[in-house]
Amino acid sequence: MAQKGNIGVTTENIFPVIKKFLYSDHEIFLREMVSNAVDATQKLKTLAERGDFKGELGDLTVRVNLDTDKGTLTISDRGIGMTEDEINKYINQIAFSGVTDFLDKYKDNANAIIGHFGLGFYSSFMVSKRVDIITRSYQDGAKAIKWSCDGSPEFEISDADKADRGSDIVLHIDDDCKEFLEKQKIQELLNKYCKFMAVPVAFGKKTEWKDGKQVETDQDNIINDVEPLWTKTPSTLKDEDYKSFYRTLYPMQDEPLFWIHLNVDYPFNLTGILYFPRIKSNIELQRNKIQLYCNQVFVTDQVEGIVPEFLTLLHGVIDSPDIPLNVSRSYLQSDANVKKISKYITKKVADRLAAIFKDDRKDYEQKWDDLKIFINYGMLSQDDFYDRAKDFALLKDVDGKYFTYDEYKTLIKDNQTDKDGNLVYLYANDKEGEYSYIEAAKNKGYSVLLLDGQLDTPMVSMLEQKLEKTRFARVDADIIDRLIVKDDKKESELAKDDKDSLTETFRSQLPTMDHTEFYVDVQALGADNLPVLITQSEYMRRMKEASKYQAGMAFYAQMPDAFNLVLNSDHPLIKGVLDGEKQECGSQLSPVDSELKGLEARLAVLHQTQTAKKPEEITQEEKDDVKNTEHSIQEQRTKRTDIIAAYAKGNKVVHQLIDLALLQNGMLKGAALDSFLKRSVDMIK
Repeated sequence: MAQKGNIGVTTENIFPVIKKFLYSDHEIFLREMVSNAVDATQKLKTLAERGDFKGELGDLTVRVNLDTDKGTLTISDRGIGMTEDEINKYINQIAFSGVTDFLDKYKDNANAIIGHFGLGFYSSFMVSKRVDIITRSYQDGAKAIKWSCDGSPEFEISDADKADRGSDIVLHIDDDCKEFLEKQKIQELLNKYCKFMAVPVAFGKKTEWKDGKQVETDQDNIINDVEPLWTKTPSTLKDEDYKSFYRTLYPMQDEPLFWIHLNVDYPFNLTGILYFPRIKSNIELQRNKIQLYCNQVFVTDQVEGIVPEFLTLLHGVIDSPDIPLNVSRSYLQSDANVKKISKYITKKVADRLAAIFKDDRKDYEQKWDDLKIFINYGMLSQDDFYDRAKDFALLKDVDGKYFTYDEYKTLIKDNQTDKDGNLVYLYANDKEGEYSYIEAAKNKGYSVLLLDGQLDTPMVSMLEQKLEKTRFARVDADIIDRLIVKDDKKESELAKDDKDSLTETFRSQLPTMDHTEFYVDVQALGADNLPVLITQSEYMRRMKEASKYQAGMAFYAQMPDAFNLVLNSDHPLIKGVLDGEKQECGSQLSPVDSELKGLEARLAVLHQTQTAKKPEEITQEEKDDVKNTEHSIQEQRTKRTDIIAAYAKGNKVVHQLIDLALLQNGMLKGAALDSFLKRSVDMIK
C-alpha cells in the first residue's frame, strides 16, 4: 500500500542548498552513490565475519547500469539493504531534520553547513528529476520497499517486488544533465572515482574486436580490477610491484626514479605511495599528479595543504580517513591533523632520500640530475627540509663529479678564499658556451660548479645566506683575477691617455643591440691571456634572472643587459692596435691634444678663481667664459673621437677582436656574423 509523506520543509529551502554547494562539483554524485553501495556491501561482510549474518554472501559486485531509453542510471548492490524504518531514519530524518532552523542559523556562514547533515545520497538530486530506492534488508522476514522523491518535500513509500537483499538506486536523469546518460561519460567517472574501491564495481560488459567491430562479451567490465598497492605491507612487495602500479596510474610516463611507501597509524591514519618521476624538461613539471583517497575512494588531485608544496611535483597516491573534507569530499577543511600529515610526509621523504644516499651513493648520484629540482625546491621553500637535506644535497662540477656541501667546502677552501676571507664558489650554467672562462679558472687551479637548473639562481642566493662568508660568482662575471682577488689589484702600466685612446678605439666600433649596453675597460691580464673578453655583472645578471619568477622585481627586467668589453693591455694584439693608432693618428691628434690640454688647464684656473668668490660676485662675463671653454673642450673631444673612430673603422684587427669576443658569448649573429666570416677569410689569404 503506497504511503505519502512530507519532509516538512519547502523545496525552495533544501534543494537549492544542495545545488548551491555541490553544483560546481556535480559529477561526484556517482562517486557518492557507488560509495554508499560499497559501504552497504562491506557492512554485510563484517556481519558475516561476526556471525550475525548466516546466509550466503554470493556475488557482492556493485553494478552500475545505464538505460538510455528510460533515461535512468541505476546503482545496485547486494549489501545490507534497508527496512522501512531505516529508510525513514537514514533517508528522511537524518538529511532533513531541523533543516529550516539550521539554514536560518547558518545563513551568514555557508561553509558551516558542511558536516552537519548527510548529503551524500542527496547529491543524486543534482542530476536527477526523480530518485527511486528499491531495497530489501538482509534481515530475516524483511520485505522489499520502494521510496520515491522528485526533489520536492513530498516522498512516497510503497511495497516493492525485489527477491534479493540489497538496494537499487534508480536515478531518472534530468533533461539538463543528459551527458550522464552517455556510456563514455559514466565509464570515465567510474575510472576516476572508483578505480580502487574495496568491492568489485561492474559497468556493462567487456568488449572485443570481432568481425570488424567491437562486440560485447559475457565477461563483466570490472572498473576496479587493479589492487590498491598502498594497502599492502611494504615488506611483501617487490620493486616490480611498485613499477607496475606506477604504470597503471600513469601509463604514458617513464619509469620512476624511486618511491616512498607511507604507512602510519598514529597519531593519524595515513597510507600511500609517492613516486619521484623522471623529468625530461621543464614542460613536464606538472602539479596535481598525486591522488588523494579516503578509504580507497578517490577524492581529489588538489593536494596542496596535505602534501608540502615542493612535493606536489611528485606522483602517487595518499589515502587517509582522518583528512577532514567538506560535503563534496573535494576540498580540505582547516584542521590540525592536516599540518601533522604534511610534516610527517616531509620527514618521511627526507629520511628516504638520506637512506638512499647512504646505502648507494653511486646510484644516488646517477639520479641526482632528476632529483635536484625536487630537493632544491624543498630547501628553498621549507627551512626544516633544508636542515635535513643539506647533508644529502649535492653540488656537481663541470667535470661531472658530485660533492656534498661539506665535501666541496673542504675541496676549495685553501685555493678559493679571497683576500677578505670569503670562500668563492665559481660556477657556470652553460659548459660549452662558457668554455673559455671555465678553462681560465681551471688554469688557476680553481674548481667550477655546473649550475644549469631552473632553480639554481634562487639556490645560489639562499646558500650565500646560509653558508658563512661565502660568495658565488659565475665564471664570466669578470676576469678570473677579479673574481677571486688574492692581493691588491695589478694596475695597467699604460698612461691614462693611452687607456683613453684604446677605450675610444674599441667603443667607437661596438655594435648597437636592442636592450644592450657595452662598457669598455682596460686591464693588465698578462700576455698569455685573451686579448679581449666580455663579462657581465654577477649582481645585475642575477637580479634580471630572478625577475623572471619573483614578484616585485619587474624593474630589473626592464633594465638593459650591461656587458663589459675588457681589453688586455698586456696582449700583443692590443698593443699593436695602440701603436697603430699612434702612428696613423699621431699627427692629427697632436694639435687636438695640445689644444685640449690648454683648454682643460684654462677651465681649471677659471673654476679655481670663481670658487674663491661668492656666487653674487661672479660676473656674467666670467660665467660665459666658463661655458665657452667647456663648449670648446667638448668640440676638441668630439674631434679627437672622430679621428680615432676613423682609424678604428678601417682597422680589421679591432673589428676582428670585437667580433671574436661577441662570438664567444653567442652574441654575433646575422649580417655581423657574415661580415666576420668574410673578414676572417680575407685576413688569412
